[in-house]
Amino acid sequence: MPAGADRRRVQKTVLITGCSSGIGRAAAHAFNDEGWTVYATARNPADVETLGEAGCELATLDVTDGSDVDRVVDRILDEEGAIDALINNAGYGQFGPIEDVSTEKVHEQFDVNVYGPHRLIKAVLPAMRREREGTIVNVSSVAGRVSFPGGGVYSGSKFAVEAMSDALRNEVAEFGVDVVVVEPGPVKTNFSKRAQEEAGVDPDRDGDDAGEDRAPDAESGDGLDRTGAYEEFYAMFEDAKLIGGDGPGAVEPELVADAIYDAASATRPPARVQPGTAAQVGVFARFLPDALLDRGYEFVRKFTS
Repeated sequence: MPAGADRRRVQKTVLITGCSSGIGRAAAHAFNDEGWTVYATARNPADVETLGEAGCELATLDVTDGSDVDRVVDRILDEEGAIDALINNAGYGQFGPIEDVSTEKVHEQFDVNVYGPHRLIKAVLPAMRREREGTIVNVSSVAGRVSFPGGGVYSGSKFAVEAMSDALRNEVAEFGVDVVVVEPGPVKTNFSKRAQEEAGVDPDRDGDDAGEDRAPDAESGDGLDRTGAYEEFYAMFEDAKLIGGDGPGAVEPELVADAIYDAASATRPPARVQPGTAAQVGVFARFLPDALLDRGYEFVRKFTS
């Protein structure tokens, strides 16, 4: 019997990616406060030292590295016997007009936001199926249901997570495994500053936004092929309130973390959860006619120009 298996019978285990800040850090605290064994991961171990001091187990994990994923999952199974919940939170936002974003940057976005969760899912599912229980929580976004100008690459990655989650939910239901998508709207984290850096605009302004911990290293705007045709977009995007955590409806990361914890703890969790009013209202935009959405985007462009 693997070391720690006896303890697991009375104490559940969760693996959380992207715990260096924001939602991931808040989620680690939420599970830890409820007595779970928390494996808090990040690419840089120094970023999660305080979580270790709080009682979490720490692991270095780059979701784009398959050997990293296998090493961490094998360690947890060896120490705990099982993984009761996987929280796929690590990610970042690549913004910019479609024409201006290099294919390399698109690949990096999907490597973290889509292939990363897929690597983790493949790694944990054999043990979850064996135990015939477990919950996989994929952190998406309202942008995973509704796309917008300048957000096509990021939204595309989140749309992909939504689609994979829908398929996976029905594929693993017979094994007692639940799959939940958490769709935040604006959250008071440093997401918008990092998004602005990826879009190649000046991030040194007030405002943060929803999202997860960024994964790859990159210089501001590196990989953007600015054609000069979309300068209006870049000027507009410098206002972090357009995507930002200083805007109306922004919630604290702890609210999202609580939603993640509730989903992982529920006997029969819902397929999707939208933490906060802005998120709940935002996802309904997908039901609006395309022509109406296009007019709305045009109004925003004129209003902010």
